[in-house]
Amino acid sequence: MAAIILGWNPRLWNDWNYEAVLEQVAEAGQFLEAWNVRQHRKIQPGNQAWLLLQGEGPHGRGLIGHGVVMSESYEAPQRSGPKSTAWYVSVAFDALLPLGGQIPSSVLCSEVPDVAWDTFRGSGRFTPTESGPGLQRVWREYGPAASEPGQIVPGTYPEGAVSRIETNRYERDPEARRICLAFHGTSCAVCTFSFEVSYGDIGKDFIHVHHVVPVSQLGSGYRLDPIADLVPLCANCHAMAHRGVGTPRTVAELRRAVAAAGHLPGQVVDDRSLAAQDAAHRILEQR
Repeated sequence: MAAIILGWNPRLWNDWNYEAVLEQVAEAGQFLEAWNVRQHRKIQPGNQAWLLLQGEGPHGRGLIGHGVVMSESYEAPQRSGPKSTAWYVSVAFDALLPLGGQIPSSVLCSEVPDVAWDTFRGSGRFTPTESGPGLQRVWREYGPAASEPGQIVPGTYPEGAVSRIETNRYERDPEARRICLAFHGTSCAVCTFSFEVSYGDIGKDFIHVHHVVPVSQLGSGYRLDPIADLVPLCANCHAMAHRGVGTPRTVAELRRAVAAAGHLPGQVVDDRSLAAQDAAHRILEQR
């Protein structure tokens, strides 16, 4: 399986709230992020992605995360300056180590000598094919599973041993996704967020598709109904659907949570709405 290296230097890009990302991966299983890969345009969905902590910061260099590429390379404005563009890929990070717990470059250089870990810069370069087994072995021995012996974590699977979509294969099925979105649309069913409205062409037709019943609870003879069983959710609502619960929260539960927090999706506040609110307050005060 082809793999790329993504470099992260906190001194150059410190807007990434790594602690929050680490928490979401632990609770929801993944975190989706657009990553600058310079001019590397041959990256494809399904490529593995290894996150390398770079720079001369207090934590030192080292391997700190694993993910899977979810998109082809696409051109978009750079975050550092909207007048310039760069190439990005969407990456679903599925296993991360805390800052300070990364696998040091000394171990990487010894165990996987095909990559210049001490001097590697940038993001998007493919690793040599022969380095794959070594990277998996190092991640298995020193990565997330090292603190919990026997735990199987993403990045340690032997190639071809399991499907990348073993827990949500229905959500990733292209035909099921197409039918779901054709019926429900591409806006979040909870908060109505639209990637296309917010990001323009690069967000067109992009949305997570969520299975309302966990696949682990379905029998082998289960037949999917893409309209009844799948629902579009933005990344935030998708994470909240799974956070801290075994059975995902329903769309109705999430809508109630959003409303209780004072955020009503789809509400347009205009002069008429404000006047109606004032009238309601006056009526209530007359009690």
